Amino acid sequence: MPQIAQIMETYSSQIFWLLVTFGFVFFVVGRGMVPRVMDTVSQRDNQISSDLAAAEAARAQADDEEEAWRKRENENRAAAQGLIAKAKADAAAKSEKKLAAAQKRIDAKLDKAELEIAEARTAALTEVESVAAEAAQDIVQQLAGVKVTAASAKSAVKKAMTHA
Repeated sequence: MPQIAQIMETYSSQIFWLLVTFGFVFFVVGRGMVPRVMDTVSQRDNQISSDLAAAEAARAQADDEEEAWRKRENENRAAAQGLIAKAKADAAAKSEKKLAAAQKRIDAKLDKAELEIAEARTAALTEVESVAAEAAQDIVQQLAGVKVTAASAKSAVKKAMTHA
């Protein structure tokens, strides 16, 4: 085979070019490009680390501010509830005062009306008694033909009304 016979003649030349190529690749890629890539990766890692640290600090600050806001909000809510309760109490007190004043006026009117009704009842009863006494006198006069005095008719009517 001719390829095997040529190996010895081209062997040293191939090794030379192999070493030159690997040397070139080593110096260009290994010494030139890899350090730049590694620096870029290191910078990127440092940037990511610093960004993560800044984000963590911002998150912690945001949590603190949110907690402070919640505390203020709860305090404000409690204050508002206090104001509402005070306003309700004031309104209830005012309503109670107005209702008490209205109740007093109604009670006074009711007492006055009851007094007027009692007076009217008394007047009506005396009127009924006098009418009944006159009617009794007339009835006795017509039926029995006897004349009865007004005083005896009134006493008989009073007696009859107390028994009834």
